[in-house]
Amino acid sequence: MKILKFPAARISISFILGLLFFNWYQPIPVIVFGSLTVCGFLLILLHFFDKKIPSLKIYFGVFTLLISFLIGISSSIVNKETYNVNHYTNQIHDSEKPYLIGLIVNEKLKSTLKNNRYISLITSLDGKKSHGKVILNIKKTRSEKNLAIGVNLIVKSKVYKNLNPINPNQFDYGRYLENQEIYAQLYTQNNQIKIGKNTPTLWSLFSNFRNKIIANLAHSNIKNDELNVLIALLVGQQQDISPEVMKDYQYAGAVHVLSVSGLHVGFILLFVTFILKPIPNSKKGSFLKLILILLSLWVFGILAGLAPSVVRSAAMFSIVAIGNHLRRTVNTYHTLLVSMLIILLFKPSFLFDIGFQLSYLALFFILWLQPILSSIWLPKNKIVKYFWDIITVSFAAQIGAMPLSIYYFHQFPGLFFITNIIVLPLLGIIMIIGIIAIIIACFGNVPIFIAKPLELVITMLNYIIHWVASFESFIVKNISFSFEMLLVSYTMILLIILWLEKPNFKRLAFALTSVLLLQGIYIFAKYKTENADELIVFNMKKCTLITERSHNLVTVYSNDSILQSMHNNQIIQSYLVGNFCKIRAKNKLKNFLFFNNKKILIIDSSNVYLKNIKPDILIITNSPKLNLTRLLSTWKPEQIIVDGSNFKSYVKLWEATCKQEKIPFHNTNEKGFYKM
Repeated sequence: MKILKFPAARISISFILGLLFFNWYQPIPVIVFGSLTVCGFLLILLHFFDKKIPSLKIYFGVFTLLISFLIGISSSIVNKETYNVNHYTNQIHDSEKPYLIGLIVNEKLKSTLKNNRYISLITSLDGKKSHGKVILNIKKTRSEKNLAIGVNLIVKSKVYKNLNPINPNQFDYGRYLENQEIYAQLYTQNNQIKIGKNTPTLWSLFSNFRNKIIANLAHSNIKNDELNVLIALLVGQQQDISPEVMKDYQYAGAVHVLSVSGLHVGFILLFVTFILKPIPNSKKGSFLKLILILLSLWVFGILAGLAPSVVRSAAMFSIVAIGNHLRRTVNTYHTLLVSMLIILLFKPSFLFDIGFQLSYLALFFILWLQPILSSIWLPKNKIVKYFWDIITVSFAAQIGAMPLSIYYFHQFPGLFFITNIIVLPLLGIIMIIGIIAIIIACFGNVPIFIAKPLELVITMLNYIIHWVASFESFIVKNISFSFEMLLVSYTMILLIILWLEKPNFKRLAFALTSVLLLQGIYIFAKYKTENADELIVFNMKKCTLITERSHNLVTVYSNDSILQSMHNNQIIQSYLVGNFCKIRAKNKLKNFLFFNNKKILIIDSSNVYLKNIKPDILIITNSPKLNLTRLLSTWKPEQIIVDGSNFKSYVKLWEATCKQEKIPFHNTNEKGFYKM
């Protein structure tokens, strides 16, 4: 594998291992910085002596990799905001106390059914200097307007720190937010907010300028669905795309089109290069072109919100532009590695962003695998070759992204190559007209002779995407895929491609061994499933959900509304997929269950139960009017469980009673699901 021969590749791998090490263990900063200083000093000594003593060269390489590993850890430490004593997580000592919080609105997020949401920067906490990012949730009303980016607010609210997943195999949203240095959320209403003056920053100026562009596009009589797709394609804002349209793009395998990435930034580079052609290629002219190209790429990147895929693309094309200016041949692998190193050096948390991972993997496999695939057939017809190249590029990208995509999303769109063949030519037309529309929208409304053709092409795009997505039988859903399977899948893909590059028996043996290893891990996972029995009380608001699992078959107990929508219930589907299981039966809630020689009594709002049952475990649901003290004087259960269907005031009383009676109490709202 040629890429591993590059020094930049080995340094990048060591650096990334440093980022991962910090994420897993979070070592003491003093030890890390001390080790980095010592290793740096030893590396300088080796540099002076390796010419005199050739045998020291190997140690020079080892210390170089060790230093890149330590730089990865150091970069994570420097960028970890919670190490600062003024970070709000170090100033909050009572989670039940409301604080007077000063904020600056930094970014608008996709709204929920109940709240408008913003990423905000804390400036003060009860009058004391503070900093850090939070998500501000403002309850929706009929008359509210979106807050301007950069506006100062004063809010009185409790600070709700991120929670661990409260149900099994659930997406860890708290961890996802922490990777973006967001550690808490605030909840308030419009009438409880004091709005101050705007704090002009470069970010707020660009954000508000982007909003002006979006407003001018909205006034150009473009239909709503088409407008929202256009805004996503051109400035990376997906917040207002309807769930139905987003679902179509996901099912058609074209959701990457809605994320501004290398394709979009590449169009910007080509467009700007074309515009700047009249400037002569003299020394000054060439330098002026470079500055204008770099400015264009990063202005577009900031307008698109500096998402990880945008930053990656802008960094890569910037390096390409600089290489062209210096009249040097730009090695694509080097460009990929250097851009990744630069980005992660200043933003280590991007390594754990799904979009960043998928975009780099897809691009790496396009660079490596696509030439191998395209060499299988060399069509002479230019039109046939154009579509063959689209197929090979799409296939290479999907091969690279597929294991990670299945691991995160547990589904795979089977018609992705058909989508890309049709969509990419249309996307080129949209980008050409769209860039012109964006430039005009910077100054005013887009004229109808540009807006209407643009709307028509996007309507065609949406119709094609919807048509492809309608073939749901080609969409493989609910794929069980563990982390171990993810690692072995990439090992298998790499070994198979290496064999395709240079077929020989040794490489074929390694490739076939990796296939057998993947099968072995899957069989082992199924074996573990076949030998597992468990009962789980889930946490759901206003509902009760209990599952009893015997091997790989699950019996679900819940109320009618949950049972009828079970195939759309994300909580139960995540559990089934994560444990390689399927539903055996769906039953209404019972008052009595028997599991692993334990008697389980369920008391609901009807408050009807057999008094002589003497349960081992008591589950309380739907807020029954229950005298728990009198009940516990008769029974002495081993455990009491209350789920999310109960009133909070009732739960507090029951918890106090259990504490007095010294009986273990499990509240799923606080501790998450209960498993036995």
